[in-house]
Amino acid sequence: MPTKISELREKSSDELTSDRTNLREEALNLRIQQESGQLENPARIREARREVARINTLLSERRLKSAAEAADTAAE
Repeated sequence: MPTKISELREKSSDELTSDRTNLREEALNLRIQQESGQLENPARIREARREVARINTLLSERRLKSAAEAADTAAE
């Protein structure tokens, strides 16, 4: 089941990084299963990729926000 963006926003950056690593491993395993003909739910590959993208977006937003705040602080 895909995670909603609001649920992801509540997590810390460390939790998101950990989730991203786990999802990447899961996507790899799913691709291997697909190649060997053992994959039962092919849509899960797409869901995992999209969740990784959501997490990457949130982490990028947080990095940009902290960089902007640092620049504002330095400018004062």
